[in-house]
Amino acid sequence: TDTTRFINLRALEIFLERNIPQVYAFRGDTTFVSDEQFASAYGVTEKQAVDHYTYMLWKRWNRYRAGRKDIMFRRYVKAPIVSGGIRLDTVIANANGDFVYNYIQTIHTRPALRKVDIVLSGDIREQDKRIYTIPRSEALTFYISSLSSLADNTEKYLQKIIRRRVEANTACYIEFPQGKAGIDESLGNNPGEIGRIKGNLRDLLVNEIYELDSISVAAFASPEGVQKANEALSEKRAKSASSYFASYVKELKDSLERAQGAFISLDGDRILPSRSPDIQFQGSSGGENWLMLDRLIEQDQALSKRTKERYRQLCADYSELDLREKLLSHDESYRYIREHLYPRLRIVKFNFFLHRKNMEQDTLHTTELDTCYMRGVEYLRERDYEQALKVLRPYADYNTAVACVALERDHSAMEVLDKLEKNARVNYLLAIIYARRGDERNAVQHYIHSCSQDPSFIHRGNLDPEISGLISKYELNLDK
Repeated sequence: TDTTRFINLRALEIFLERNIPQVYAFRGDTTFVSDEQFASAYGVTEKQAVDHYTYMLWKRWNRYRAGRKDIMFRRYVKAPIVSGGIRLDTVIANANGDFVYNYIQTIHTRPALRKVDIVLSGDIREQDKRIYTIPRSEALTFYISSLSSLADNTEKYLQKIIRRRVEANTACYIEFPQGKAGIDESLGNNPGEIGRIKGNLRDLLVNEIYELDSISVAAFASPEGVQKANEALSEKRAKSASSYFASYVKELKDSLERAQGAFISLDGDRILPSRSPDIQFQGSSGGENWLMLDRLIEQDQALSKRTKERYRQLCADYSELDLREKLLSHDESYRYIREHLYPRLRIVKFNFFLHRKNMEQDTLHTTELDTCYMRGVEYLRERDYEQALKVLRPYADYNTAVACVALERDHSAMEVLDKLEKNARVNYLLAIIYARRGDERNAVQHYIHSCSQDPSFIHRGNLDPEISGLISKYELNLDK
């Protein structure tokens, strides 16, 4: 890398021109001056001057990127998958004078790689002279065998309980004039908050799945003042909000029903669409919102731990709310609490009660495909074992064990397999694990069991090195 690319040369020249004109005068002079002479004459070394005008952040970023070049190469360059040279293992000279070159090449596969095409070419050289060029051969295709083919592709389903009646809720910060209960649409943030609630109501009324039955409205007050007065005022505000939004819902329902129009039957009769029952609003007082104040004080980063501890102790010692608020008003943090936290306590909470359309039973049991699990199985089939294990680990089933065995996490795989029924697939995986551990006795027993349960594993054993080694060593020719 050209290191001068990281130096702001123009800024360095301006510095020399203004502060060390003697040096700047020799800008075109190629005479060598040592760093010691430079420092003795001007009080600063060449290195210090250059470092001052070097883009250090750029240099660090460049070093970071250079250190990641191998990672980025593997990410974006998917071929070739073999970067090293071919290893020659054995040379055999036949009686007819032909030479046979035997070698074994290990290839690290990647997810979704199903086959590898091997093409041979090369040169014959005498010292540094090429005497013959071996022509490029036709591709020899090797199909990759892996544990992913042992995955169980059976679909998994989840049991889901659907309830006829459901609830939804939201809270809004409707501001009221001090001591009053009427809703002022233009006050403070009311336009946005009221618009949001109207939007929620409209979405529920036009919903194709749910029918809106009733809405409960609860208004909450901040603690300043007398408790009974606060509860009475919050009840009035709840009823005011109920009346306000009930009028909006009635107008909206009428508008939607008019938009549906009427139909004429084949007999010529005019048929009006059925009118849904009126939606009931129930307003009530939520009282002073101490529970929310508890939560806000605990979460507030501006309040000290000491202040929070005093507040917790005050709430524990005094259950009478008026006395508690009076004592709180003497705290040094009370002004901050009243100005910043109290306004957030004056909320109106809406609970929406709905039921599913065209559903008569209170509950319905149904099943649906477990898409998360099937995505894990797909990762397994594509040999992306790390991702497969992340998805399948919570299920702790056979496919989880396959992913563990593929990643050579044999202890985790054994914990899962010990709890499963010992069918042919489970026994085969256990044979692989025991073979890796060097327990050949158990490995052979489990392999024989798997083959007796499912004869297809007789041929499968030749594809996995752990089992093929046992077959050769103990002459397990079970198909004869």
